Amino acid sequence: MPILPGAVLLDEALRIIELDLGIDISQWQLTAAKFLEIVRPGDWLTIEHAAIADGTVRFAVRVADRSALSGTLSRYAAGAGR
Repeated sequence: MPILPGAVLLDEALRIIELDLGIDISQWQLTAAKFLEIVRPGDWLTIEHAAIADGTVRFAVRVADRSALSGTLSRYAAGAGR
């Protein structure tokens, strides 16, 4: 029973966020990620995201009515080392 690796799921979510919001994802850091459900090849996914007033982006990936991944992105602070 194959499963979709979490890294692939996260990478796809970040790609969609980058395209939808028109941001350069290299200027952001992943501050939280929770993998909640198994995703199998062929599952239909819904990727939801929202920019929050405090400069973060919250996102979720759903399979049917179940949350498979949730997370938060934050901008790198000006002058902060990576």
